Amino acid sequence: MPLQDLPCLSLQGSMLTQSNKRKSRNFLSEGLDTECTPTELIQQCSPRHKLQRLNTKDKENDYGHFVLARRPRRKKESSTGISWDQLPDELLLKIFFYLPLQDLLGISRVCKRWHRLMFDESLWHSVDLEGMTQADAALRHVLKTKVTRLRCPRSYVEEPLQMAELDLSSSIIPTSVLESIICGCRQLRCLSLEGLQLSDLIIKSVAQNTHLLQLNLSGCSGFSDAALTDMLQSCSSLEQLNLSWCEFSSSHIRGVTENLSSAVTHLNLSGYRETLTLEDVKMLVDRCPHIQTLDLSDSTLLMADSFPVLAQLKHLQHLSLSRSQAPPPSLDLGTTIPSLCLLDVFGLVPNGHLPVLKKDLPRICINSKPFSTIARPTPASTPAVPLSDRSMWGSRCRLRVQPSCSIVLQPS
Repeated sequence: MPLQDLPCLSLQGSMLTQSNKRKSRNFLSEGLDTECTPTELIQQCSPRHKLQRLNTKDKENDYGHFVLARRPRRKKESSTGISWDQLPDELLLKIFFYLPLQDLLGISRVCKRWHRLMFDESLWHSVDLEGMTQADAALRHVLKTKVTRLRCPRSYVEEPLQMAELDLSSSIIPTSVLESIICGCRQLRCLSLEGLQLSDLIIKSVAQNTHLLQLNLSGCSGFSDAALTDMLQSCSSLEQLNLSWCEFSSSHIRGVTENLSSAVTHLNLSGYRETLTLEDVKMLVDRCPHIQTLDLSDSTLLMADSFPVLAQLKHLQHLSLSRSQAPPPSLDLGTTIPSLCLLDVFGLVPNGHLPVLKKDLPRICINSKPFSTIARPTPASTPAVPLSDRSMWGSRCRLRVQPSCSIVLQPS
């Protein structure tokens, strides 16, 4: 090759070099991952890495050691901005007041504060436990201290209770336990022990409740005529008394008629076929002239001469003489006892004569009450009604157990 051509080659080489530089710049825009890309250009074009700062500082970080630190979790803020712990006791009690019985017992396990509030007496004024066979430990503790009105018929009770209105009708209670229950009560106003085995100690304990207004001892037994006499003399405020179908002798009946308070307005002495005599009825009328409801059913010793005696009761509104030996009421019964509104003569008047008697006595309702309601907490004569409408001596219980084990809340 001639020497004069070398400058041209050098010029062409320089031009080639410049063109290669331009191509390399274009390649950088397309991608920096090619093998021909210079390392310096990659460092210049790539974004700078951010240095990760360590938030926590301790002795190891000060000395230059690398330490992993965990950021603390942030507390989740409540959407409402307020917690249950911030509510005052008064507001919590107001909320608990509308809880059913089962939930009310359940909140005692939430925390110590709710356990304390659950036993507040404002929540346990009246309870109806019909349908509950045996109460749990928490409920038994409440029943002993807080409840003033309790209805638990046909239930199993094994611990003492204290209250003002108590219905233990047909319950399973040992006599010793019942003695401890009644001995602890001094402010009873209404009491029903129907169908239970009693003792003289129980009757004497009942006598300590001088403000007793309604007493139901129907079907009871196990106490003497002396204990019964002392109780009737002590409970001078009695207004309703049910002593039907008890295991009474002639001494028991005589003790009732001779010591009954004049304040009695509703009396049931039915079921004494061989012990209730006309002399007892005369004594009864003399001592209790304000009687409004009188049940002498199944008294086989009462004859026609009992009607003139009963006519002395000027306030008598309801008379029951079912299955007695007295003759059918005469047509002048409406004038003999002008205040009489209800007359029960089941088994005394034949069914064929009953329409005639109702026609002759249009002002008197005949055979409308097959069961006695005297001193009973829930009248048996009431037609089948929803359990939520049942009452206890005229007042509803706030907390109630249904037979299906569900709970119903009623306003007090």
